Amino acid sequence: EIHYPLDALEYAPTTGVKDLRQAVAELYNDQYRQGKESQYTYENVCIVPGGRAGLSRVAAVIGDVYCSYQIPDYTAYDQVLSAFKRLVPVPTALEPENFYQLDINQVKKDIRTQGLAVLIASNPRNPTGQVIAGNDLKDLVALSRDNTTTLILDEFYSWYIYHEKEKDFGKAVSSAEYIHDVNQDSVVIIDGLTKNWRLPGWRICWVLGPKNLITALSQSGSFLDGGANHPLQLAAIPLLRPEFVRQERLALQKHFKAKRDHVLKRLHELKLDVEIPPVSTFYIWLNLEKLPDPLNNGLTFFEELLKEKTIVIPGIFFDINPAHRRNLFSSPCHHFVRLSFGPPLEDLDKGLDAMGRVLRRARKEGMRSFGHSYKKSIEIIASLDEYV
Repeated sequence: EIHYPLDALEYAPTTGVKDLRQAVAELYNDQYRQGKESQYTYENVCIVPGGRAGLSRVAAVIGDVYCSYQIPDYTAYDQVLSAFKRLVPVPTALEPENFYQLDINQVKKDIRTQGLAVLIASNPRNPTGQVIAGNDLKDLVALSRDNTTTLILDEFYSWYIYHEKEKDFGKAVSSAEYIHDVNQDSVVIIDGLTKNWRLPGWRICWVLGPKNLITALSQSGSFLDGGANHPLQLAAIPLLRPEFVRQERLALQKHFKAKRDHVLKRLHELKLDVEIPPVSTFYIWLNLEKLPDPLNNGLTFFEELLKEKTIVIPGIFFDINPAHRRNLFSSPCHHFVRLSFGPPLEDLDKGLDAMGRVLRRARKEGMRSFGHSYKKSIEIIASLDEYV
């Protein structure tokens, strides 16, 4: 039996229920802004029906600008930057030599020389499992003040941080910690119940930013998505209590760090060592280059594992290519797959066992029985990317 007030049967405001908006603001103030003069209020929060809806609302209210994005990153940015033509996409490659970290000095140079007005990124980053934190994140946020550059930061994995020191367990990462003025710094944070609270089916997420942006998001939401589910917004309010969040986050970090370590150990036993292990998210960016051709191609690896009823995501899908402007033939992402250690441990072991079977079959039978060639994989990308 579900109890809810009668007015919950009506549409919620397109910015969301006021009490939930205030709960989000108070959570961020408690976690990241204690002792700071500028504090978030409900007017800085817009509730949206999912992260993609939040991205779409933000993209709809931004003018004709150059927008920086990174490779590899979350696949939804490809769709958003393809759909909203006023955002002119400018790619930046994240290099393994730099541990897939965003080079802040290079960003400053690009803002100056290319006129970048918007930067979009997931932080922590899907699919590499890396994170911008500490002074690097502080310097990135400062760009919004020094260069009037708008930062759109997707922080859906902000709890999934794997600390080395016991005393640090329970700490999360958010750009909210380094914002000076919540209504002047042009920083847009997108987060929600999907990943951190592990409630993707609720479709309750939020956009946090300056008041004038939130007003604009209300208008774009009225025609893009109509707003989030009213009863579930009310149900979400107690889940944002700071003490509850602290307990959940501590348990989550310990649990997922143990799963990460288990999967990395199993991969090592399969001679698939991860060169740059994840320090955040629940993804592993696995390089297949040392495997023989064509098994070193992410699409072929994906197809062979699919025969074993196991799914990995080919790395090429994270080479964001809005409107298919670039030729992906030489993409560095071809030799990668993304693994998820989000499922239960027993399911992870089944998947790793399947990988072992594929590798043993490759050693026993050779490569002739495997998939197609590396070059041919280019031809089928367009027919597959709509499913990711």
